[in-house]
Amino acid sequence: MRNTAPITILVADDDADDRMLIEDAFEESLLQNPVDFVEDGEQLLEYLRREGKYESLKDQAFPGVILLDLNMPRMCGRTALAKIKEDPDLCRIPVVILTTSKAEEDIIRTYGLGVSSFITKPVTFDGLIDVVKAIGHYWVEIVALPPECTDRAA
Repeated sequence: MRNTAPITILVADDDADDRMLIEDAFEESLLQNPVDFVEDGEQLLEYLRREGKYESLKDQAFPGVILLDLNMPRMCGRTALAKIKEDPDLCRIPVVILTTSKAEEDIIRTYGLGVSSFITKPVTFDGLIDVVKAIGHYWVEIVALPPECTDRAA
């Protein structure tokens, strides 16, 4: 099933180089969806709750998918994920872990918290492009998303 409205992809990653590489990978993959970036779990929750500098987004649909790094300052991805999944307004937004961690405990814990997928960041840019293409294909072209991720003024 193809989503009718272009979904926004939200990336939460504290590393400026990683954000730049992810942005470049989205450009290389020719994915036309808007991609927004936040730098830590606190900004992620502000973005999703439309607070502070993100208040102007209040009439927009939630992101169709969140790419979440685990190891971030202020609020780590694990804590942010738990807060998203316990919030009735946010819990249906798909969250994909995109992290350098390969720790089995991170995989087990995040799936227990309700993560949709766990992906270890590739070590090469070409690998990252492949991951971004797969994410785009799956989350943009294949899956049916909840209405709060696809409808404006949801």
